[in-house]
Amino acid sequence: MLKSLNIENIAIIEKASAEFSRGLNILTGETGAGKSILIDSINAVTGEKTSRELIRTGEDYAEVSAFFEDISEDVKRRLSEYGLPAEEDGTLLLKRRLFRDGKNACHINGASVTVSMLKSIGMNLINIHGQRDSQALLDSERHIDFLDAFAVNDAYLSAYYETFCKLQEIKSEIKKLSLDESYKERQTDLLTYQINELENAEITIGEKEALTKKKNILNNSKKLSDALRNALMMLCGDSDTEGADSLVRGAISRISSVSALAKGLDTLTDKLGEANSYIEDCAGAIDDVLRQLDSMDADIDAIEERLDVIYKLSKKYGATEEEMLGFLEKAREELQSIESSSERLEELQVEYAETLEYCYEKADALTRKREDYGKKISEAVQNELQFLDMPSCRFVVNIAECELCEKGKDSVEFLISANPGEEPKPLGKVASGGELSRIMLALKNVLHKAGGVDTLIFDEIDTGVSGSAAKKIAVKLSQVSDSSQILCITHLPQLAAFADSHKFLYKEVHGGKTYTRIRELSEEERPRELARMTNGNEISDIHLKAAAELISSANSEKKKKGEIK
Repeated sequence: MLKSLNIENIAIIEKASAEFSRGLNILTGETGAGKSILIDSINAVTGEKTSRELIRTGEDYAEVSAFFEDISEDVKRRLSEYGLPAEEDGTLLLKRRLFRDGKNACHINGASVTVSMLKSIGMNLINIHGQRDSQALLDSERHIDFLDAFAVNDAYLSAYYETFCKLQEIKSEIKKLSLDESYKERQTDLLTYQINELENAEITIGEKEALTKKKNILNNSKKLSDALRNALMMLCGDSDTEGADSLVRGAISRISSVSALAKGLDTLTDKLGEANSYIEDCAGAIDDVLRQLDSMDADIDAIEERLDVIYKLSKKYGATEEEMLGFLEKAREELQSIESSSERLEELQVEYAETLEYCYEKADALTRKREDYGKKISEAVQNELQFLDMPSCRFVVNIAECELCEKGKDSVEFLISANPGEEPKPLGKVASGGELSRIMLALKNVLHKAGGVDTLIFDEIDTGVSGSAAKKIAVKLSQVSDSSQILCITHLPQLAAFADSHKFLYKEVHGGKTYTRIRELSEEERPRELARMTNGNEISDIHLKAAAELISSANSEKKKKGEIK
């Protein structure tokens, strides 16, 4: 259950704390005191979507923390799945800080978590029912979700959905293969042309780069050849000029003739001999390149023609040789698929029929479970509504067959007959705002009994309700609070009279700023608040006495139900 809530810099709340107890926690206050902000804060700390507009004017961040006691085994299991720390005493601390740049800092028991993880844990701790939830009853498409939640159909839904998805995949493949014959013929002609064009081109990886280099060499072959021939002449000479090799040999001869006359000349001739060997090696290398240039049989026109072919193909099939060859492979596969489509289509149609039959089996199992629980939920809700001052109300869960979809083959709609002899009709056509509130309360109670969270929050469940119906709602909430913690925001004194804990929200203005405060009302203060709720700020002794009698009557009712010992 929710033990405490701490709020900082949320809207008009600078700092506020509230302690909650087991049973029925009532929250009251004048319009605009900040009761809706309290709900926004709880939504934020349990991972719901928030707006940066929640951050108090002039502040850089807002923060909400919620402390829970006696968390359920389901919550402990979910914490374990996420690898999050769990306290041995069953306590849990959620914290969320909102920043103006839209970022969040979320923590569970001190461990940093994502917003989605916070929401996953939070939805197992608190369930909030506001005025918009009653409107959800008017959306018949949501009714199937209510029924499945009551029936706990998760396993059935998962089994069906897996089969349904497989069916859709087969259907999609069949659609692709079930092309009209004229389209197949056009596509076959196009693919054949593309394949032939690429195959005839005989593209090889690296060809373009090699041809480009060869082209550059040929474009510069005369310049290259002239430079190399001049270098070779300088090294080896010609008929008119001695080259470096001849000059070095002459130098060696001259030095050798006088080597006996001076010490060290033999070493010098050896070094000149090595130099001459280098000259001969270089001359040989230059001569090899000149021979290659002379023997190159490909001319520049042939290379440019081939490069032009590659360029044109690259504009159609891909910028690189790899992309063009990849296109060729895909074209071959698609052509093969079209040519073999008849055989594959027959296989898929057999597979589709088998999967469709299996899908209907799963859908039928889901339908049977829904029909079974539809009767149970009808009876359970009717019993709740009888207590809530709608004794003649007949609540019907209508299940009709529809086309297969993600949720099965059922169309579910809640119908109601508010008066004897009337045929059940859709809720939106016959239910008033007050009736919708009571129907939602009945559904919430029934769903909670089927396995719900520990803390239920009702935001103005009393909308459109007054008189004896208001008291019945109060009694029902008090009954439910026997097994679940309830937080209830209300404007009805009949409901507030049943509080086990009564919180009062009010505003103060200091320094031109508005602040929301929350405080626990004592038993002595409660009659004045109930009187204010009934008569406004002009409170007389008669009003206080009536309020005290209302609380006394509520206490007597609670004692009869065994809620006060």
